[in-house]
Amino acid sequence: MKRKWFFSREDPPMALIVAMLSALAVITILLAVGLGPVSIPPGTTVKILLAQLPGIGRHIPYTWEILEQNVVLGLRLPRVCLGMVVGASLAVCGVSMQALVRNNLADPFILGVSNGAAAFATLGMLFGVFSFLGTYSLAVSAFAGAAVTISFVYMISHVRGRINITQLLLSGVAVSMIMDGITSIIKLGAPNALGLHNAEFWMSGSLAGARWAYLTLPLAVLLLCMVILMLNYRGLNLLLLGDENASALGVNVRFLQKLLVLVSSLMAGVTIAVSGSIGFVGLMVPHFTRLIVGGDHRKVLPVSALLGGILVIWVDVAARMILAPEELPVGVLTAVIGGPVFIWMLKRKSA
Repeated sequence: MKRKWFFSREDPPMALIVAMLSALAVITILLAVGLGPVSIPPGTTVKILLAQLPGIGRHIPYTWEILEQNVVLGLRLPRVCLGMVVGASLAVCGVSMQALVRNNLADPFILGVSNGAAAFATLGMLFGVFSFLGTYSLAVSAFAGAAVTISFVYMISHVRGRINITQLLLSGVAVSMIMDGITSIIKLGAPNALGLHNAEFWMSGSLAGARWAYLTLPLAVLLLCMVILMLNYRGLNLLLLGDENASALGVNVRFLQKLLVLVSSLMAGVTIAVSGSIGFVGLMVPHFTRLIVGGDHRKVLPVSALLGGILVIWVDVAARMILAPEELPVGVLTAVIGGPVFIWMLKRKSA
């Protein structure tokens, strides 16, 4: 028997859903900023944040310690904001990849982007190959690895002026295995155990190194890609019907496929560069979103972005509190939590 929501998925109240999720995202950010080894009450967090606003700040009584302000503004807030952007990017990237390959089991890393990023980042962390890039050596090296990988995959899958989806997936698997092998070789030659530990931690996904400077590019890429995808939502819907049907209905399939590869790779590459590989978000969130609002990409994209951001923030909170003051990699928790939840969703959908 098919289960029913309190509203119709064929015509969901999008304004209400987006408003509720936006409010939940704001509440999530305010609560998550105060949670950690050093706990800060939500009221204090709100006061610290309001005190930074011009015209309002001078009216807020200074009742908090300087340590609390440094923790909120210097450590927690950039980390939480980065978690929101990373989660939204992974979820949106998952939606676009699933539309591209017409398979709901696709995720942002199906083309080997994460393995390429890991190979270059490991090379930089263990042997300092990209140390000349300074503070941003890790992020730049990871993005370069992702870009090189997707370039190889794209060239292999490009047949007679168009992307062959089967070859795209197979070449993604092949290049991913090659990059994974290169990463293993690099790790076997690690000069010290500490560097190897740091590399493994980064590859498992983490927001521990978040800083304000890391937010600009991922946020700009997310907004740009969201606009592009929303403008092409009709093409995404029709692409699920197959190339021939989509072409017959007026979609430029070749252009749209190339656009989706570019958009998905850009979001995945930038995200991996600042957070490492955080799995299951791009696979699980689109599925859950479709259970709520149906399959129309005009509705799926914004809801997925909000749900993905909220999910990553709370998983990151759990990652820094479970073994406090030590931290768990976020990617490990998303796999441990996301796997059973995804299995439950599949069983529920088939029931």
